[in-house]
Amino acid sequence: MGKKRLRKSQTSKGIHSTVNGSILKELRQEYLASPDRILNQLKAHRAGKKVMVTIPNPNKNQTNKRFIRIPASTAWNSGKLKQLA
Repeated sequence: MGKKRLRKSQTSKGIHSTVNGSILKELRQEYLASPDRILNQLKAHRAGKKVMVTIPNPNKNQTNKRFIRIPASTAWNSGKLKQLA
């Protein structure tokens, strides 16, 4: 077994958050509902990155999957997005 290092005080491992979890959850929900998220997705899509979009499932028989994730390239018409730029 190794010898313990000598130090004046205990060093933090940095594994615990100092912010309350409910506050982080609320901030995340606000961001997901804000238009900033859509703008960031659009910006990443134009930069050529693989962006996933969550949409309601068109197949209503799959009641266990209310929403599905699909690539933005299939969800958005690329011709219309280029006209907006």
